[in-house]
Amino acid sequence: MVLFSFKGFTQSKKIKILKADNTMVDPRYPGAIVSLGNVFIEHEGATLRCDKAYIYQDQKLIKAMGNVIINQGDTITQYSKYVDYDGEKKLATSWGDVVLKDELMILKTDTLFFDRENQHLYYNCGGTIKDTTNLLKSKLGNYYLRTNKFQAFNHVDVTNRDSKLVSERLDYFTKTGVADVYGPTTITSAENSIYTEKGHHNSKTNISHFLDNSKIFYGDRTIAGDSLYYNRNTEYASATGNIIVLDTVNDSVIRGGYAEYFKNKDSVYVTDRAVAISALENDSIYIHGDKLMVTGKVEDRLIKAFKRVKIFKSNIQAKCDSLITEEKTGITKLFINPVLWAEGSQITGDTIQFVSNKLTEQLDSLYVRNNGFMVKKDSAGYSQLKGKNMFGKFKDNSLISLDAVGNSETLFFLRSEDDELFGIDKKQCSKNILILLENNDLKSIDYFQMISGTTYPPSEFEKLSEDQKLLNGFVWRENERPLTKDDIFIKDKPLEDTKEKSPKNKEKEVKKTGNPKPKQKPSRPTKKPPLKK
Repeated sequence: MVLFSFKGFTQSKKIKILKADNTMVDPRYPGAIVSLGNVFIEHEGATLRCDKAYIYQDQKLIKAMGNVIINQGDTITQYSKYVDYDGEKKLATSWGDVVLKDELMILKTDTLFFDRENQHLYYNCGGTIKDTTNLLKSKLGNYYLRTNKFQAFNHVDVTNRDSKLVSERLDYFTKTGVADVYGPTTITSAENSIYTEKGHHNSKTNISHFLDNSKIFYGDRTIAGDSLYYNRNTEYASATGNIIVLDTVNDSVIRGGYAEYFKNKDSVYVTDRAVAISALENDSIYIHGDKLMVTGKVEDRLIKAFKRVKIFKSNIQAKCDSLITEEKTGITKLFINPVLWAEGSQITGDTIQFVSNKLTEQLDSLYVRNNGFMVKKDSAGYSQLKGKNMFGKFKDNSLISLDAVGNSETLFFLRSEDDELFGIDKKQCSKNILILLENNDLKSIDYFQMISGTTYPPSEFEKLSEDQKLLNGFVWRENERPLTKDDIFIKDKPLEDTKEKSPKNKEKEVKKTGNPKPKQKPSRPTKKPPLKK
């Protein structure tokens, strides 16, 4: 074929018939020289062999047939049954079991066209290209000799020992093994399958970069993003922009702006507005952190969240510094300054743990370890429950009981059925205090091994100092509560800046830092503020 890749048949350089068993002029073919048997033709360094040839010097036309072989040096050889070359149009047409070979590939088709001006080979009746790595099939194909670029259209199929690529359009470079795909494309291997609508795939290095609606499908996970990078050698993938990590087994999804996946470690790392969403009885739970990690195999999968962690569910919200969820057991653990809001109550402790029933997909129980504290706002103040540890139970995803165990204290506002305040209960127990909740209200309180306590009439309670109205350790953190699933992305101020401290804590701060009042200019004396009732 490279015979026609030179400047062509010019008037000054005629076609040379180097050999033929018989050469003649046949009146049936005016203007033609007919060569028969072992025909050997040369033109500008390229040779053509065939069984029979018609050579029209004036029209710059060759018609060759029967075992046609074209050679250009030692680099390119083409076999076919027939070849026509039109020197005026600079177009060669070969047909009949066409095979083109060079140092990099073998091309097979039934009919092959060559535009020698642009060094462009193409077919439109189906063809294949085989190189050291891949076998490519397509309905339409272009091969550019100068760049070793193959362009395929319509039902493109690229296979090798490790994977199979199916696309509607593909640009393939035989030297590098790089394929640029356009339109709906799938790449399937034993490890996974990939879908993309635009991308760059290196079949020799097994490193790919995909754009436009790209997804990687594993047996139990799907990873999608605006941009996907994938290294098949290390089973590493990264996604950027609107990423989605779908866990089909545990019915959960993680969204964010950036993700990394390590198959050998069974782990996914997500940042940039990362949120894990798990379905619980048609009421999804949202978990956000600056960083999210999903680790472990399907049967032992963990979700880990770090820094500024927030949780939102319609009837339960939470915040902490770090979190671990065990999807197998349904256990979620909150660490470092955790706070949980449920049934109108705020619950804090050193560590908070709640459990979801994997069968019913409902919240089951709650455990607060060390410094357990519950606060419930009342129109007259704050109802409070305190204990070393706390144990709670849920029913229909609603908190129905809370048991404070060890050095328990309580301060509750007691109301009649008409919601009239008639007393404030402040008591202590060495063992535990159990409260029952119903419809977001206090139903009953049970005390065990009471040590001391007092029930104040409202008028007497008003006379107490602010410090006496709050249990030691009281902090009201309502301003940190996410009220919608979008609020989980709000970055709160550090806890020390947002605490509502008890009067006792405020006094300690004054002693530590000095007079908290700003200094006043002598020319502007100020009045003392009135005392709070």
